[in-house]
Amino acid sequence: MNKKTGPQMLEISNHPCFDDKARHKYGRIHLPVAPNCNIQCNFCDRQYDCVNESRPGVTSVVLSPHQALAYLKKVFALRKDISVAGIAGPGDPFANPEETIETLRLVRKEYPDLLLCVATNGLNIFPYIEELAKLRVSHITITVNAVDPLIGKKIYAWVRDKVNIYRGKEAAEVLLCRQLEGLIGIKKHGITAKINTIIIPGVNDGHIAEISRKVSEAGSDIMNLIPMYAVAGTPFGNFPEPTPGLLENCRKDASRFMPIMSHCTRCRSDAVGLLGEKLSSESVSLLQSCASLPPNRQEYQPYVACASREGISVNMHLGRAGKIYIYGRDGNAYKLITVRKISKSGNSGKRWLKLAKTLKDCRVVLVEAAGGAPREILGKQGIRIITFPGLIEKGLEAVYGGGYISGSADQGNCICKKINLESDSSCGCGCKGSNEV
Repeated sequence: MNKKTGPQMLEISNHPCFDDKARHKYGRIHLPVAPNCNIQCNFCDRQYDCVNESRPGVTSVVLSPHQALAYLKKVFALRKDISVAGIAGPGDPFANPEETIETLRLVRKEYPDLLLCVATNGLNIFPYIEELAKLRVSHITITVNAVDPLIGKKIYAWVRDKVNIYRGKEAAEVLLCRQLEGLIGIKKHGITAKINTIIIPGVNDGHIAEISRKVSEAGSDIMNLIPMYAVAGTPFGNFPEPTPGLLENCRKDASRFMPIMSHCTRCRSDAVGLLGEKLSSESVSLLQSCASLPPNRQEYQPYVACASREGISVNMHLGRAGKIYIYGRDGNAYKLITVRKISKSGNSGKRWLKLAKTLKDCRVVLVEAAGGAPREILGKQGIRIITFPGLIEKGLEAVYGGGYISGSADQGNCICKKINLESDSSCGCGCKGSNEV
């Protein structure tokens, strides 16, 4: 495979799951943001709190997209060997499309050069391929366990497509059709495609060459044959796991049509580190601490910026400010974190984009006044500009507490002021005064 792929133009030789040489030096992190699944395989049982098992479908916690970003940041602060972030469950990424796409967006914005990948059953990926390409997702894995519906019906208990539930042969036919459609779409967008196939003795082990031929014709780049993990309580829980000899024969059959990956370690949905590295207690602790964070973005924008001359009152027009005061919460009090210099000149769009970058850890900017351009540009970056002439301390109380503040002559006809981060209303009293929330 080439080092760079299609429109993504990302260095892909550092992906440990797609390059055997890379796995000794580079690790991956799976972000468990997708708990739901749209198919039921007869070998699968998704568990959320089993630290001793290493297999797909297992995770210690499920994170929201913003919790996942916080977790990723904490892991990167500890490790320098992570080259790729992926979403692989514990359900299916595209049975949870909003959470999946939002997570990828957040990570791509924060880490422009990080490799991104997803692993899916392929049932619902097609509508999201264009968005995945725009986000420069460079690797996608689809699990294809059968290309003959008569074999597929033995593997899948049911397939749910929106409100429709399919069973038996029809379920296998619907799934296969969507998988091939998705695979062709992935390759049209220049994304590297891997096929995972679970080897189930006595069910599909004699069918591997046909799977390999079919997915090769659809354009897949590499194939990974995974021995089934017998999970107690599932329909296949008493099936024998594939022997090393059976696995080797299957790989020989598949290699007639496809390059074969042979270093898979059946990763958990919250795996982190080098392939084969066990989930450490430190990683579990980080996961659990991030799962306890508020699921929205405010936790990751902890500060409030104030346009002020002296650091006592909000008394500067944002366009005339050459510095900005950054405050944070300290228990029940507030403290000055830092004072940042900002540009007073330059092209309007570039100037406000630069300011948004400077204030990326701030949820709100308190100003005496501001124009429409900074409001729009900073707003798109999740930073709200609020007109609040008055004492900084009162403004901080309003932002962090969401309370009411007595008005002043500067507020025109407004008799009260409420800063409501969940609403775009002018203030709490229903007036049309100068409060701009």
